[in-house]
Order: sequence, then C-alpha cells, then structure tokens
Amino acid sequence: MDSDLDIARATVMAPVEEIAWKLGIPIEELILSGDGMAKIRWQGIKKRFDEPQGNLILVTSVNPTPFGEGKTVTTIGLTQAINRHGREATCVIREPSMGPVFGIKGGAAGGGFSQVLPMEDINLHFTGDLHAVTSAHNLLSTLIDNHIKHGNELAIDPLRISWPRVIDLNERALRNVTVGKGGAANGYVREDRFDITAASEVMAILVLASDYQNLRNRLGDIIIGENSSGDPVRAEQLGAAGAMALLLRNAFLPNLVQTLEKDPAFIHGGPFANIAHGNSSIVADRLALACCEYVVTEAGFGSDMGAEKFMHIKAATSGRGPDCVVLNVTLRSMKLHGGAFGDNGGRRPSSEEMDRPDVEAVIAGAKSNLDRHIRNMMLFGVPVVVSINRFGNDTQAELDALRLAALDSGAKDAVIFEGHARGGIGGLELARAVIAATEDHIAAGRPFTPLFKKDAAVAEKTLKIATQIYGGSGINIRAKAHRQLKQIEKWGYGNLPVCMAKTQYSFSHDPNLLGAPSGFEIPVREFRLNAGAGFVVAVLGEMMTMPGLPKHPAAVDMDMDADGNMTGLFS
Repeated sequence: MDSDLDIARATVMAPVEEIAWKLGIPIEELILSGDGMAKIRWQGIKKRFDEPQGNLILVTSVNPTPFGEGKTVTTIGLTQAINRHGREATCVIREPSMGPVFGIKGGAAGGGFSQVLPMEDINLHFTGDLHAVTSAHNLLSTLIDNHIKHGNELAIDPLRISWPRVIDLNERALRNVTVGKGGAANGYVREDRFDITAASEVMAILVLASDYQNLRNRLGDIIIGENSSGDPVRAEQLGAAGAMALLLRNAFLPNLVQTLEKDPAFIHGGPFANIAHGNSSIVADRLALACCEYVVTEAGFGSDMGAEKFMHIKAATSGRGPDCVVLNVTLRSMKLHGGAFGDNGGRRPSSEEMDRPDVEAVIAGAKSNLDRHIRNMMLFGVPVVVSINRFGNDTQAELDALRLAALDSGAKDAVIFEGHARGGIGGLELARAVIAATEDHIAAGRPFTPLFKKDAAVAEKTLKIATQIYGGSGINIRAKAHRQLKQIEKWGYGNLPVCMAKTQYSFSHDPNLLGAPSGFEIPVREFRLNAGAGFVVAVLGEMMTMPGLPKHPAAVDMDMDADGNMTGLFS
C-alpha cells in the first residue's frame, strides 16, 4: 500500500449495526449518520449508566515533537490488540479539528493498520459535532451584542465582555478584532477576539456534562462578562442556554465507528490539550465502560498536558480515575530530548538525522524527559506501562537502551509496539502488559490520588502543577492575571480546578527547553473563568488560544479526484 489512505480504502467496512451489536447495542438504539457511522440514542446510553463498569486505560505520551509520536495509533492498536488477545475492548478518542487537519497535522484518525474508519469522513466534518459547538458558542456571542443594542437591560459593560467568538480553523488574523463598526445600526463598537472551536468553553461543557440536564445547567452558568456594578453576567440571564442546548442535542450523543480490524470505537468531543483540557467525553466513557471489559482512552499531547488534566479535571468531574497509564514514546523523540538534533525543540530534523543511530542521545532523553513523565504519572497511584512505538529504521540497541531506562524510572513494564505496521497482532505484547498491570493494580486496591485537594485555591493548584509536574521553581502571576484572579475569587470561583494553557513541546512554557528543565519560573499571563465547564484556564507565557497556519499548510496538498475521493491527506 502507498499510504494510510490506501490501506483504509482497501478495507471493506462492516455495517455499523454489526459493530454496535458487538457492544450489545441493538439497531433501534442507533442514529445512522452515513456509511459506517452512527450516534447512540440517549435512551440507550442512560439505561447503561448503572451497569457494571469495565477497566479504564489512559494512553498519554512524552512531550510531542514536530514529527509526531503516534499516540492515536497506539490507542487504536492497543484496542485491537486487547480484542485479539481474547478480551472485549473499545476505545474512546477525540474528534479531529479542521484547524490542525488543514494546518500541520493532516489526518487525525490513527495510521497504518491501527486507524479508525471511515477516515475521510472523520477528518472532514464527521457527524457535525464541532459545527454544532461553533454555532452554539457564536449564538451566545450574537445574543450578547443584540442585548446591548436593544437597551442593555442587564447593564452589561461592553469593555468587560470576556466571551469571544470561535471558528474551527487556524486563523491568526482573527485573534484580535473589532466588531460593531459601520454605525449605530450595526451595534456597539468594541474589541473582540476569536478562539479556535476546540478551545471553546462550550466544547469543554459538552465533554464534561453528565446528562442533558447537566449540559443545560452548565451552559446557563457560563459567565460572559460583568455588568456596570462589577457583578458577573451569565448566559442564563440572557435567555441563551436553552437554544444553545438545542443546538448541542445531537452533538452530545457519542459517535460509533470501527477500527480497521472491525472493532468498535467511539469518537466524541475534541478539546485541545494545550489550550483546553484535552480529553474525550465523560458520557462516551461511561457508555463504553458499561459495554466492554477494557476501554482505552487518549489524553492529548504529553502527560504534562492532557493526562494531568485528565487526573485533575476529567476524573474530578466523573469520579473515575484510570486503572493503568500507557506512556507512548519513540526513539526519535528521545533523540530530540537527548540533544541529537540541537537545542531547538521546534526544528524538524531531516529523515537522515532521525534515522541515524544514537544510543547515547536516546539514553539522555530517556533519563530526562521520559523519566519525568513516568515519575509524574506514578504520583497518581496508577501503574505506568511504557509503549515504545517502533519505526522501520529503529535499531535493537537503541530499543533495548530505551526499555531499560524506562524500567529504571519505575515503569511497571516497557514493551515494543508495532501497531502501525502489524495492527492488533503488533500490539499483543503491549496488551498483555496492560492487562497484567491493570489486574495487579485492582487486586492491590491502590487508590487514585490527585496531587491536591479538590477545594484547594486556584493559585495553590497552579503552583503545584508548575512545580510538581513541570519541574519549575515557582510561578509569576502577572499584574493582569492577578487582577483577574482576585475577581474570580470575589465571585466565588476561587477553588475550581485549573486548566493550564501552555506549549506542548516542553515541560516548561518555552518550547525550546527540551528534556526535563528545572529552575525556571512559569509566567501566568491570564486567568480565564470557565464557570460553566467548572475550571479556570491559566494562560502561560506566549500561548495563543487561536493557532495560526504554518508556511506550508497541509490544506494546500489536499485535493479531490474525479470520483470525489480525498487525496493528499498524508502527503
């Protein structure tokens, strides 16, 4: 096969109702959404909430590099491998955003023989969930400006509106905009901004809500700004929450698809992990756990990003921590963190540089970056299994060195994973290691242990994450952020979880600090209150909540052939 796309097209999908039946879900509980895709009806979801729950496996990674580590491949391949091992498994992963699909990343549905189908639909629009989030978010934006235009009964201060607009594309030109220009007929002139849809509070609410009523209530709790007296103004006061909930009615239902090996897979929700909390939905997890013995879910970017937020935001909301953590790593990522490609974390080395054997750099990277990731995850009382995602030119000496380093750092096991080249069969060793670690953990009765108490202050949580997870010496709350935090505390939200928005390429706020940096101070530029989602966003350093396109976007290589097929997705 020439590409992952060729592999996907050569595979005949099973009817989605057959995939659902493997989970015990009958056809009458499906809403068919095109070839190989279906949503699960709410009646079928809620009746399973009280059924016995399976084991939850969290897949995370070391700090990602510009060339990718294959974490989604590991998630899907492990799911296939557990099924090939004779145990029932499914995965729950996030939906791709068209920002990275058309930007740097390209396809986001796995790869090789460990991917989900129908890959083209999943990467382009899918079942429309992200569009629903965009519409619901922007409906609130329009109602805010309309309210001000027609008398402003709530006395909203136009200079204190914190609610932005969103779009599901990378568009740096929209980071700071002015709306309402063109005269009084067009409303009140004010500054505004756009975030990417994946960073929207509405997206966070969608994946953290437990049921329809909770979804509706959380939307009403959104704070859009303040009035002239300095009090918060909520979406409920604008009469927006009901209509927003209606726009999200179908988007709230998890999407069922299949892997290349015809195993069931759920895809639902898509918050980024560097600027949002980076995990799929709680409702999809609960459904999957009621249907399978093992559920493999994925947290975005490195363990310092999505996995930390899984532990302190998602698990705190759902009440369910993971039973095992799988830490994905590659030789080339360790070479980068070990200094083989220089000191710049954002530089993409040549294929010749990546393939050149360098055991010393692998060990250096593992003894710094991988070691910290392993020890961080162990802080939560959960076993860690390291999955070494093998590439074609990896040498046995390098693989052996990496495996030994992982075990020295405290990993329960460290195994070679070949899911991209061999599918589920290539992940059998990983499946056996994960099952063993999970069973040992459950038998030992070890509790899941967050790093701080749920009611700790926002500043305390921010400091502990910065020092205990990132390895920093402290935090520097800038003047603007300090004022925002005081306002958040005044309004009664000073004990919410914290969602750190920072670069994914480093433990620090600086993408060029590779390995396991220490002694640095984390600058907190802003605190943003997401009252409906139930957390405070701490924006660190120069992190942007609206990405820009690279010099050569993936979009310019994509096209459509005469039969309507996608081309260039993986070029």
